[in-house]
Amino acid sequence: MSNIDSASVRRQNRSNFRVLRRLVAAWFRDPTQFSRPQSGVPKFTCPMCGHHGMFISVGRPTRWDARCPDCGSRERHRLTWLWVTEAGNNKFSGKRIIHFAPEKIWMKKMQGQQNYETADLYQKNVTHQENITKLSLPDNCFDVVMCHHVLEHIDDDAAAMRELFRILKPGGLAVLSVPINTSRYETYEDKTILDPAIRRKCYGGTDHLRFYGMDFGEKLGAVGFKIDIFRLPEADETHYGLLNNEFIYIAHKA
Repeated sequence: MSNIDSASVRRQNRSNFRVLRRLVAAWFRDPTQFSRPQSGVPKFTCPMCGHHGMFISVGRPTRWDARCPDCGSRERHRLTWLWVTEAGNNKFSGKRIIHFAPEKIWMKKMQGQQNYETADLYQKNVTHQENITKLSLPDNCFDVVMCHHVLEHIDDDAAAMRELFRILKPGGLAVLSVPINTSRYETYEDKTILDPAIRRKCYGGTDHLRFYGMDFGEKLGAVGFKIDIFRLPEADETHYGLLNNEFIYIAHKA
């Protein structure tokens, strides 16, 4: 057996072990997801690692069919990757990128990508230790800003949006997603709600400060962004294990 074949076998063995380990952990976390008859367990394809099969639950309360058991990607990660690689291209190629609150799956996926930088206020293994509402980074220095499920945690989200706009080069873009209540237009925010249990009920998370409505795009527009929305047809949402009502905002700095 050649060295290439041996390396391929080792990678496949590691992949099989990861999948098995995560399936077992998922069963202990929520065995009901495995109670469906075999014919009722959907199979999905992960565009980030190529895994095809059952996806597992994530979150509290658990959300079924959300996480790839091989690479660990969730719906928003896969949707973003499908945008990045749309039409067989890599929109990040040659770009200077800064990723706020970077997820492990993206940090691993971007290994070897030149000019990929990360930022967070508390996370230790990042390029920049930064407060997103008051960045020390210079104006017009990045081609791409990526920020997933961060703004709902930020007290002054408008200040954070202004900072993201400021550090982008003219012609740059921000790739953004937040939890959105698509049934409502106006964002729901009440600063008197401090009880974590009530925040979970109102906003979907104990540490969330608001539940964005469909006016999120207008909030981005108010700081200068021009907005595009990326989502996939229903059949592709099913194929890749995406949420039926999730999309990402591509915010351009004109």
